[in-house]
Amino acid sequence: FFIDFHCLELLLNTINLHLTTEPGVMVGIWHTVPNSRGAEARGKDQKWYEKALGDDHPVIIYLHGNGGTR
Repeated sequence: FFIDFHCLELLLNTINLHLTTEPGVMVGIWHTVPNSRGAEARGKDQKWYEKALGDDHPVIIYLHGNGGTR
């Protein structure tokens, strides 16, 4: 079972991003906003999601490991 990280229709309110942690090392991340902001998030781009990180809503970081394809 593999997920196409560029096609996230099943993950609502979510975009796929990558962070470069050091030269040659990239970490894939999903930025998901809560369902309460789902209608607002629909169709928005990365800039909207980045701005959403700066508002007064709490941010939860879930680190699930680095095995498999992620």
